[in-house]
Amino acid sequence: MDGGKAVGMVIFVLLLAWMTTGLAHSAPVQAGAPKVEFKETSRDFGRIKQGEVVSHEFTFRNSGKGILVVKNVSTSCGCTAALVSQKELSPGQEGKIKVSFDSRGYAGKVIKYIYLESNDPSRPRQELTITAEVETGPAPRIELEPYNLDLGLALEGEASEAVIKVKNSGQLELVFDIDNPGFTFMVGNKVIGFPYKVPAGKEIMLRALVPVREGRTGTQREYVLIKSNDPARPSLSVFISRYVVTREELRRLFEKYGKELGIK
Repeated sequence: MDGGKAVGMVIFVLLLAWMTTGLAHSAPVQAGAPKVEFKETSRDFGRIKQGEVVSHEFTFRNSGKGILVVKNVSTSCGCTAALVSQKELSPGQEGKIKVSFDSRGYAGKVIKYIYLESNDPSRPRQELTITAEVETGPAPRIELEPYNLDLGLALEGEASEAVIKVKNSGQLELVFDIDNPGFTFMVGNKVIGFPYKVPAGKEIMLRALVPVREGRTGTQREYVLIKSNDPARPSLSVFISRYVVTREELRRLFEKYGKELGIK
């Protein structure tokens, strides 16, 4: 056997020995791993009254052969969850997570998510769900369109106008209020005051006159905060943006692009 083949054979034997040793060492780690096992991963509370607070305990056990360590318990907004057992569970030991959901401000079908993060190598993040059908009595229901308005180009020193559709799709009268300093609000050609009322099943076209912001050019962003007696959505925001230019900037834009646009 020449020198090159001999060296190659030695490298092959060493590599094979390293792989075998590595597999031998890794096998016990996997065999002794913890494992999260839940009795149930979802809970349906069925129909509940708006404002009702409901709770449930999810039970899980460590069905693996190593120590299970709970690293974190988190939720999507609208519900709370807390580990009510210790963070470390021996093989065969059970743990519990208590979940509470406050239905105030919700209506209709609601789905919330809870997440358990642990050192389980096969499932480091376990997802749980709770669902409920939140019943409400007769109430106003506010609907806005749109929620985002781009008013485009505006000349410095001139006000802009945003038009927002406010609809009451509920069964009772809608009463809403807006407090935006500097804004003027109109329905039709009439300036309105607040609180303003919209009968059940009716809609209005709300004209919001965006005020002049002296000395400010470029991109400007405003918002209209609407507070109402809708129990499900008592506060809503409409975001308004525009780009304000000076007269000199506008003149340069016309000089540059006017011919291409056919503007004399």
